[in-house]
Amino acid sequence: MAPQKTVRKELPEIPVVDDKTIDFDTIESLFFAYRDFISDPDAILSKIGFGRAHHRVVYFVSRRPGMTVADLLAILQITKQSLARVLKELIDSGYIRQMAGPADRRQRRLYPTLAGRELALALSEPQSRRIAQALEGLSGDQRDGVRRFLEGMRGTRTTAPAELGED
Repeated sequence: MAPQKTVRKELPEIPVVDDKTIDFDTIESLFFAYRDFISDPDAILSKIGFGRAHHRVVYFVSRRPGMTVADLLAILQITKQSLARVLKELIDSGYIRQMAGPADRRQRRLYPTLAGRELALALSEPQSRRIAQALEGLSGDQRDGVRRFLEGMRGTRTTAPAELGED
């Protein structure tokens, strides 16, 4: 038996960064805030065999009934393949319905069912409560500052679409 060759993977060149310029405290706060923000919906979703990808789809379809699959792909910045499995599960489970567009029958429009709307609300309620608690005691200007910060964090996407289940 011939010895196996080891293939060395080429690593990308990593820039040198002065760690004193990195705001580690804010980064950690964001990590922990996100972890806790999604914990309540994660617990609800796990009981019905769904995950965060399902949450994203149910949320946006409930917020924008009648949106097209193309609209959803653009909002989530994911691939069709990534969306297909999750959307099929939500349709088969009775949370989302898909209908042909009125002008273009090839267009697929998405609508929450009553169960889908109820699920979206059940997932959003604990998150809304958590936001209200975090904003409690802040002035109107401070609340506006929080919203401006979050809008600023959104930035512009420069990478390829992600897979829906990635976190």
